[in-house]
Amino acid sequence: MVKATEKVRETVARLGRKMLESGLVAGTWGNISCRLEAENVVVITPSGMDYANLQPSDMVVLDLDGRVIEGYRKPSSEAPLHLAIYRARKDVLGIVHTHSEVATAFGVLREPIEPVVEDAAMLVGGPVEVARYALPGTEELAQNVVKALGERYAVLMANHGLVGVGRRVEEAFTVCQVVEKCARIYAWAKSLGKPVVIPDQDVSELSRIYRSSYGQPQK
Repeated sequence: MVKATEKVRETVARLGRKMLESGLVAGTWGNISCRLEAENVVVITPSGMDYANLQPSDMVVLDLDGRVIEGYRKPSSEAPLHLAIYRARKDVLGIVHTHSEVATAFGVLREPIEPVVEDAAMLVGGPVEVARYALPGTEELAQNVVKALGERYAVLMANHGLVGVGRRVEEAFTVCQVVEKCARIYAWAKSLGKPVVIPDQDVSELSRIYRSSYGQPQK
């Protein structure tokens, strides 16, 4: 399993640095994980460490019950949230939690981010709903997020931040980038007038096309 997780550790560490450089988090907040389907374990970022200096060896490997399998660091305090999503969604193999500013503002308003641009419709599969507030790191928050996420690929945590999920951890990261962009566009459009939201049936079709045929075949 050490060999299987090494590449994933490197990917998660790299995305942590990219998350900080992209302005999706500040300081040591936010977290990233990747589930190795074959081994049914999760590689997750450590708690409270500077992303700029994060190394693959700092990653923690957990089973789906939260027991540490590998690593000497304390895992992210939001591990219960990640594990709850993985248990509920077998299609999810990567999770990224950010504190991006405009998306989080909608979470403060307790207002969903509507699918007003096509790339967000493709990636999310509907509006980004807001999970009910609960204290960070709690099982209550984890269950609230799972419920609000449903079968979509992004969810807001009230007064907290954004969670993006994907079939790969890189896709989850892209979800967070696109949702933040959509949030900015939606906020600007609301300041100018009444935004026109893409109809539900078109959102469903855009999401279906993206998941079935967009991009190059995976090797």
